[in-house]
Amino acid sequence: MAVDELQAIIQRCQILEEADFKGEDFNLFQIAGQKCLEDGYAAQLLEVIQNEKNKVIIKNMGWNLISPLVRCIFMYKLEDDKREHCLKILDQLAQLCNPKELFLGLLEQIEQTSGEQVCQTVMLLLQPLQTVLLKLQNKKAYSVGLSLAMIMNQLTALPVPYTKQQIQEDKLGLCQCCNAVVDFAKPFVNEVVKNMEKSSEYNDMELKEELLKFCMKSLKYPLLTAQLEQLEGIEEHPFRRFATEILDILWDIRELIPLVFLHRKGKSPHWENQEFADIEQKNSADSLACLSYLMFVQHFGIDYFPVVFSPSYLLQCNMTHIEVLLKRTEESMLSKGLDLFESSLLRMEDNSLLHQYLEFRDFIDVPQDLVKVMTLCPIEHLRKKSLNILQLFIDKFDAEGKYTLFRCLLKTSNHAGVEGYVIKNIKDQIHLSLTKACDNIWFTGHHLVSLLDLVLLLPEGAETDLLQNSDRIMASLNLLRYLVIKDCESDNQTGVWTTLAKIEQNFLKPLHVGLNMSKAHYEAEIKNKKENRREAHSSNTVCSLTVSGEKMPAMTTDMQLQVLHSALFTFDLIESVLARVEELIEVKTKAVMDENS
Repeated sequence: MAVDELQAIIQRCQILEEADFKGEDFNLFQIAGQKCLEDGYAAQLLEVIQNEKNKVIIKNMGWNLISPLVRCIFMYKLEDDKREHCLKILDQLAQLCNPKELFLGLLEQIEQTSGEQVCQTVMLLLQPLQTVLLKLQNKKAYSVGLSLAMIMNQLTALPVPYTKQQIQEDKLGLCQCCNAVVDFAKPFVNEVVKNMEKSSEYNDMELKEELLKFCMKSLKYPLLTAQLEQLEGIEEHPFRRFATEILDILWDIRELIPLVFLHRKGKSPHWENQEFADIEQKNSADSLACLSYLMFVQHFGIDYFPVVFSPSYLLQCNMTHIEVLLKRTEESMLSKGLDLFESSLLRMEDNSLLHQYLEFRDFIDVPQDLVKVMTLCPIEHLRKKSLNILQLFIDKFDAEGKYTLFRCLLKTSNHAGVEGYVIKNIKDQIHLSLTKACDNIWFTGHHLVSLLDLVLLLPEGAETDLLQNSDRIMASLNLLRYLVIKDCESDNQTGVWTTLAKIEQNFLKPLHVGLNMSKAHYEAEIKNKKENRREAHSSNTVCSLTVSGEKMPAMTTDMQLQVLHSALFTFDLIESVLARVEELIEVKTKAVMDENS
């Protein structure tokens, strides 16, 4: 019987000195103890462990029981007495075993777990692991750091619940586990706080560094991925609670405010391998971006934040983090980047952001990233939001800033829709300049003429794809029509009348030629399709279309004809506005000539 075997080994070891224990004794004890657990004799094993006479044996050999003990705990049902006995054994081992040996045994169990049992195993072993760590004298900071790193590495493999239903169900137990890990870390935080109040010994700084690493990892996972908006029906959002706890730890160890204002934390280890250094830097950037989002959008820890900084300075600090988030493709991270950008801009008055801020690279790069979200993101509500934020960004700049930003976007966006939107904004700024009492030099005179050189031209002359560039062309024609109507040739505030010859040469004439070529091409295509349809057995004949290497849904001949007719309609629309613009120019020019004659 398993219990008899265990008792025999115990009796043999009781007469030995601690130094005389051999490897064979350890193995026999482990096998007998494991057999007791597996055969259902947990109560008897507990009695053996609690026996004061066996204290030295359990201190040296008890840690070997951790692996079979964990297996048995998960094997028994919650209400089973045997499970309760196993839990008491685990508690006893934490109290009696050699801390160093038990620490390694517990960590090994956490490392070996996977899948659905990760959170269960971590939560089961957190309390004994904390007990053991508090007993350690040597390398305590290192051991705490190793424990937290191991736990977070295991949790990182799990998907983060995102929807309200997923958070409520918490199938894998991640929400519960994250908050349990914070509770696990609290005694070590308190120790650092106490020691910082006394002195700044090197060992204490080591423990502080390990806690800082834990907080940085927690910011990247799960908080960067998690849905952190307040959800109706969830009284205490687990990730919001976790975020609050992490920021409280950072505040307690005096790292919160320094982190908010540091683009990169300068305490990361030096890596000889550049690949490792890049990974470390990226992880740090993700964590700091999440921290800014938590503070400035969700207002976690905002009570700790000094209210002395200007909105423009806070925007400048956040632009690095916004750029990090906008370069991501995941919805949770993109939306955080947009929210942080929007929140930073809403603190500012319109026209208050000085043009000098555009000398910072982030202020040029971020709007370009925003354009990519507007044009490439598959999620519609994020595309719409990014467009609104671009307008907000434009509105905050002073006149010279708007002017510089428009030039930059026209040169870099490479998207006709965005260029059309920028041109519409230019028109609005010209209108303000012409109707306000104060003169705005940036949207009149020679500055505007320089900007019009970028607007009133076809990128590839007459061979420009007019259909692809229709948004830009229509916006340019509407702007030119406005200038001709609003600005008299005698006043010429915008300078449009002195550059009319260049506009005709670079824009109007090539547009005429391009329209004629495009219309002829599409009309020929329509005629060709109709002839092919008559020859085909059925009008449902389909063709395949490949775009950027990806096969598009098959189109019937009727569908193709519909697309071709739609293109012709666009050309007609451009042609009608072009004709109106040329008519206005002719009328105004003739009127001036009549006045002069």
